[in-house]
Amino acid sequence: MGSRHLSRSIAMQSLYEWDFMSKEDKSLDKILEKNINEFGPGLENTNFIKELAKGVKKNIEKIDKIIEKAAPEWPIKQINIVDRNVLRLGLYELLYSNKEEVPPKVAINEAIELAKMFGGESSGKFINGVLGTVFKELNNQTTKQPNNQTTKQ
Repeated sequence: MGSRHLSRSIAMQSLYEWDFMSKEDKSLDKILEKNINEFGPGLENTNFIKELAKGVKKNIEKIDKIIEKAAPEWPIKQINIVDRNVLRLGLYELLYSNKEEVPPKVAINEAIELAKMFGGESSGKFINGVLGTVFKELNNQTTKQPNNQTTKQ
């Protein structure tokens, strides 16, 4: 398993635990440290794990609204806890990460792999559908932006 994939896995497990514990504000740091020590003792750089988990935490309200818009038949509380946190992580990377470091298709594929590894039988398809919907919407927004250039006469 590659170090970035392992880092995503640890971030997702930490977000899962944090979400399960009612998202107590100070507990995420403790959960991250515990999970890094347990699941990633050989990782040289743990900044990526912390960036992902804390980025999701910081943007969770915006991310959850996007999930609810992209999957309107699934209120956020009805999405199982694994899928919910895989979606949050995938959306964080899709929306907020450096696109040169993590191209959108990589963010989506990584989320699908996490869903297959930790989720249920249909988790991969569900994650693919929601993230695919958001990705298409992002592409539509960027291709439909008006040309802001004005010409002086």
